[in-house]
Amino acid sequence: MSDRTMRRQVLLFMSLFSLSSVLGQVTYSIPEEMSKGSLVGNIAQDLGLDVKRLKSGKARIYTGDNAEYVELNKDRGVLLVKERIDREALCGQTTPCALHLQITLEDPIEFFTVTVEINDINDNAPNFKKEEMKFRISESAVIGAKFVLERAMDLDVGVNGLQGYSLKPTENFHLKLHNQQDGSKKVEMILQKHLDREAQEHLSLILTATDGGDPQLSGTMQIEISVLDVNDNAPVFTQETYRVTIMETAPKGTILTTVSAVDADQGSNGKVTYSITNTLDDVPVMFQIDEENGVVALTGDLDYEKAQHYEIHVQASDDGGLTDSCKIIVEVTDTNDNHPSINIMSKTNLISENSKPGTVVTIFNVQDPDSGENGKVTCNIDEQMPFLMKATSKKFFSLVTDNDLDRERASNYNVTVTCSDEGVPSLSSSVTLTLQI
Repeated sequence: MSDRTMRRQVLLFMSLFSLSSVLGQVTYSIPEEMSKGSLVGNIAQDLGLDVKRLKSGKARIYTGDNAEYVELNKDRGVLLVKERIDREALCGQTTPCALHLQITLEDPIEFFTVTVEINDINDNAPNFKKEEMKFRISESAVIGAKFVLERAMDLDVGVNGLQGYSLKPTENFHLKLHNQQDGSKKVEMILQKHLDREAQEHLSLILTATDGGDPQLSGTMQIEISVLDVNDNAPVFTQETYRVTIMETAPKGTILTTVSAVDADQGSNGKVTYSITNTLDDVPVMFQIDEENGVVALTGDLDYEKAQHYEIHVQASDDGGLTDSCKIIVEVTDTNDNHPSINIMSKTNLISENSKPGTVVTIFNVQDPDSGENGKVTCNIDEQMPFLMKATSKKFFSLVTDNDLDRERASNYNVTVTCSDEGVPSLSSSVTLTLQI
């Protein structure tokens, strides 16, 4: 091993030790919908900092992709709510929900990470997209015949989210729920007593969805049933589940699959039509189905970074009002379609020539929303420079001095930092820093 190699390894150890001494992390937990100005936490106290240090170090807060929901009050050394936080708008159904912030100080450079967990409150009642569903059901429909009902939507999560359904009156029908892969429940109305058109040709039922909050919230939908004469057979899908894989760059109009249901009846009672029944998500915007032949096609723009999985619920109906259902599982595969994004979080413009090797000059945050190898990023600079790039955490890099500096030999440097992902082909971004000695 050469002397230069040994020296670089010693310097690397020293710089790692130096950087680790200035890293800190703190986590807070607050409920959503707190008013502006509410206290999140005493960051100065929790990080062991003097409030004066926040001012002298020109403390800055970096929110990354998050909107500026939290602000730093340097006079008090506290974090405050800057904008009212709606957990559902911020994270949707994802749990846990958190804001990830970074705080930097200068002279010397210090770097801290802050996590603010946003807890759900029961501020949304379950609701149905439709106020009413109508069915035309034959009086000859067999006991056990099933009819798919619209699912309710509740933006809250956990115990505050949707917990159950009830159907009243229960004389002719009862509910049956099926757990779905996405955590929701498929809701079916099951015939348990024969219908008699001559006795009652119209029925009105109420479907109620309830959450588990305190107080409990609920939503309702009206179900109107017209009783028809004689339709002996319901449509039956040839498959209960279809699976499809599609690239996120697939163009609109791409055919995903063709679903098929058969009905043993003749004439209009045997004619099957298809429809997509999703109401809780953007599936009806992203996909469409030909109501006559069951061909399912892409109608929206896929983005793996926003959604990697779709579950399309399809219903087959005959003219007599009987139905069956199936689902299509769509897996979206990633392509390397995002360049790394380089953000300078803290930078020292003027470096003393007697700075020790391992002195932090600049801290970068690098984002690449692609997944897997497409999202793995490395950053490099010209090896001839007296500086070294180091990865301080998954998305953060620092530029540190690697050799002794000599202002008489070179009073400034133009350092080009290039960050590249590991996709094929690789995508990269660069930024040039002007550093004075």
